[in-house]
Amino acid sequence: MKKEGLSSIELDYAQFSRKLVINREWLETRYYIGRVKQEGDTTRYQKQQKFLHQLKTFDKVNYFLGRVERREMKGASKKLNKWLNALPNRPDVSISPKIVEELRRVASIDSVTWVEKAVDVMIATDMVSMAHENKYDIAYLLSADGDFTHAIKKVRDAGCKILVASPVPGYQISKAADSFIRLDRKFFHGCWL
Repeated sequence: MKKEGLSSIELDYAQFSRKLVINREWLETRYYIGRVKQEGDTTRYQKQQKFLHQLKTFDKVNYFLGRVERREMKGASKKLNKWLNALPNRPDVSISPKIVEELRRVASIDSVTWVEKAVDVMIATDMVSMAHENKYDIAYLLSADGDFTHAIKKVRDAGCKILVASPVPGYQISKAADSFIRLDRKFFHGCWL
C-alpha cells in the first residue's frame, strides 16, 4: 500500500514496488489519491488524469480515489484587516495612505488551498479489513504519518506485519510498525522511467 508523496509521473511504480519488497512476492500496489474535479481551471484535473492514466500502465498497480476539497485561507487576511482597521487609533504608527491602500488590496485577495480528504481513512480501513480477510501477510505502507499507528496496531493484532517506508523520518509510525525503511536517494536508482 502506498500513499501520496513521490507522485511524480516519472517514477516507475511497479519497479519501485518490486525493489521495495526485495525477495518477497509482490501481489499489488495500491495508490491512494484525492480525485481532482473537472471545474474552473482544468489544469490540475488534466495533470491528474495524465498521472492516473500512467498508473494504469504499470503491472499490478491500482489506484483508489478519495476527494479533494477547496479551502479558503482567510486567517491572515482577517488579521491584516483587523490591524489596518486599528490604525486610526494608533498614534504610534505612521504609514503612508498609499501603503495602507495596497495592504487593504492584498488583504482582500482570497487565498485558496486544496485539501485531500478521505484518503487516510481509506488506507487505514483497507489495511485493517484486508488483514482480517487474510489478503496479505506483510504490507508496505509508504508514509511517515503517525496517524496510521492505530491502524498498524490493528493489522498486527490480526497477525500481519506492516513495514513502513518513507524518505522522511516518522517517529510515531516507526514505533508502531514491524520495521521502518528510510528511503534515501540511492534507493530510487533504477526506479525512474
